[in-house]
Amino acid sequence: MALWVLSGPLMGDALADAIKSPAMDVNGINTGDTAWVLVSSALVLLMTPGLAFFYGGLVRSRNVLNTMMMSLVLMAVVGVTWILWGYSLAFSPDSVTTVKDVVTVNTNQFIGNLNWFGLNGVAFDKPDGVGYAPTIPHQLYMVYQMMFAIITPALISGAIVERMSFKAYFWFILIWSTVVYPPLAHMVWGKGYLGSLGAIDFAGGTVVHISSGVSAVVAAWMIGSRRTYPNQPAAPHNVPYVLLGIGLLFFGWFGFNGGSALGANGIAVVAFVATAVASCAGGLMWMILEWVLRAKPTAVGIASGFLAGLVGITPAAGYVTPLSAILIGLITSTCCFFAVSIRAKLQFDDSLDTFPVHGVGGTVGALLTGVFAEKAVNSGAGMDGLIASKGDPTLLGKQIAATLITYAVAAIGTFVIIKVLSLVMDLRVKPEAEYQGLDINEHGEEGYGEEFAAGLSLAEKEG
Repeated sequence: MALWVLSGPLMGDALADAIKSPAMDVNGINTGDTAWVLVSSALVLLMTPGLAFFYGGLVRSRNVLNTMMMSLVLMAVVGVTWILWGYSLAFSPDSVTTVKDVVTVNTNQFIGNLNWFGLNGVAFDKPDGVGYAPTIPHQLYMVYQMMFAIITPALISGAIVERMSFKAYFWFILIWSTVVYPPLAHMVWGKGYLGSLGAIDFAGGTVVHISSGVSAVVAAWMIGSRRTYPNQPAAPHNVPYVLLGIGLLFFGWFGFNGGSALGANGIAVVAFVATAVASCAGGLMWMILEWVLRAKPTAVGIASGFLAGLVGITPAAGYVTPLSAILIGLITSTCCFFAVSIRAKLQFDDSLDTFPVHGVGGTVGALLTGVFAEKAVNSGAGMDGLIASKGDPTLLGKQIAATLITYAVAAIGTFVIIKVLSLVMDLRVKPEAEYQGLDINEHGEEGYGEEFAAGLSLAEKEG
């Protein structure tokens, strides 16, 4: 029967046509693209619990739950606000007109509006109609972007752990995810100013990593150092948590970068391969640097190198060859390694090195995109980078401009938010709560049993 169906005069022709043509429905939705972006959305969401483990392992045992909550709470807050107003502010155009199959999109250059408030007009079975992702349902594009909006402010928490009140942090991320992230996403991906300028950011070098890194350093500066810093050691209490976290982040990053192709296509393969090799190169370089300069390669070090490589390749992932991706990973990891060392020498309490990794890594990656991008890899780059164009600095100049604008928006926005919050509430926990630990004081629970916690505390003192 199976052979008859394959070769029969009726079913055989239909099957042959189905094999030759893309799997499109009547609304132009490609099922393969839809499946890939669905999986990618889940992968990106997994990165937030991954970040929770990564950050949670790096702090002292008495703050592990509070630190992990600072990541997980974003899933609750942005998971709701993105539906209500976040997505509309980031991506809604002023108007869309179609004349003789020519689509014209009119949009504000700096922020969207509330036309899509509560997902009004955001269809589950049709493309967006604006041109963001023409082969997948509009609601799928929305939820994919939501996962980016969730993890970005969570990255900021690494700079302010072990001292910021959870109440103040809650209000900070609620406001930041409303007034800082949507304009940046709109300017880069929502047919706004930076996109019109010709700057490129495949998966979030400016929107995610520079914005969070710069916001982190401003927040750490305004809130101040931990009361025990730098006089008391604050060694990671659980390095296996850190390794679990980087494993989840590495895995999820394939959805972060590969999914940004918004389809199961060749560009997704380019981004997938670039992500893998850049991160591997980053881990290798960090390990070598530690080996040469500090005699011993560390587990936290190689995890940091993997992360630096991932951050650096994010803006370039869909535009570069594998060899260029390796160079980006090596260069970014080196820059982040020395940025961490400089931060430590300056005794600035960016607790978990958010700016040295995400801010510096995002900046280096954005600039290197202007060096290594190739139209031959992806015509969406618009123009070749410095090397492929044989020295034309135009794209690099656009990347520099986009980076500076992102620095300004993130820094000013974060400063204003924290300044306003400081007028209406305490930003920090009380001194005794900081010494005792934020888990018990902010959440009324502890991460470990008494005997285990006592052993961890002893290890921290000895470390």
